[in-house]
Amino acid sequence: MSLDTTSPPTPRSTFDSAELGAVAHLYRGEVYRSTIWRTRLDQTTNWAVVTTGLALSLTFSGPSASPLPLMLVGLLVVVFLMFEARRYRYFNVWRARCRLMETDLFGPLLRGEGVHMDGQWNTLLADDYIRPRFHISMLTSVGRRLRKNYAYILAVQAVAYFGKIAIHPVPVHNWTTFLDRAAIGPIPGILVVLAGVAFHGTWIAIAWGTLLSERRRRSERKLISIG
Repeated sequence: MSLDTTSPPTPRSTFDSAELGAVAHLYRGEVYRSTIWRTRLDQTTNWAVVTTGLALSLTFSGPSASPLPLMLVGLLVVVFLMFEARRYRYFNVWRARCRLMETDLFGPLLRGEGVHMDGQWNTLLADDYIRPRFHISMLTSVGRRLRKNYAYILAVQAVAYFGKIAIHPVPVHNWTTFLDRAAIGPIPGILVVLAGVAFHGTWIAIAWGTLLSERRRRSERKLISIG
């Protein structure tokens, strides 16, 4: 009766030169993908800025021009925001992988500490390749894009709408006149104003709420994370 004396190979804790070269190429590929998706984010932001500028031009083209384009462009900006939030979830995947390799592989390498497979960062990265997933929710993505770009665009839209109602064709002197100007066809002005308050209050709540949620998660001080 023979006994199998073979034992499983001992796990290695360092990369050889060929493996480091492969990881370097992997990093270059992830940087390229994150750059491409970052460009796509800029495209949707540009669309939102251009359409808002067109709405401003139409609305302030004359004292009798309707403020309706500013209201409609607010809805269009939300559509662009949703497009960009979806794209940001993809961008965040590539960005997070690059950042993990920078902090846990290239950082120690540049400090002269060598590159070690400690079973933490490399396992986390390997699992992300084997079972790819989004690292943030759609709501968190919307909140980030609001805080970075779209809050300013929507704020300009709100201020411009208020200014249009308040000064054209002549400056208003009381709340009743303001509500009369805000009316759209058979829709009373008070309902239009309340809808605007609800619209802008919602995106402010999302931006602020997701910010607090992200700060709370960061305060947990996990040893290592991705995304």
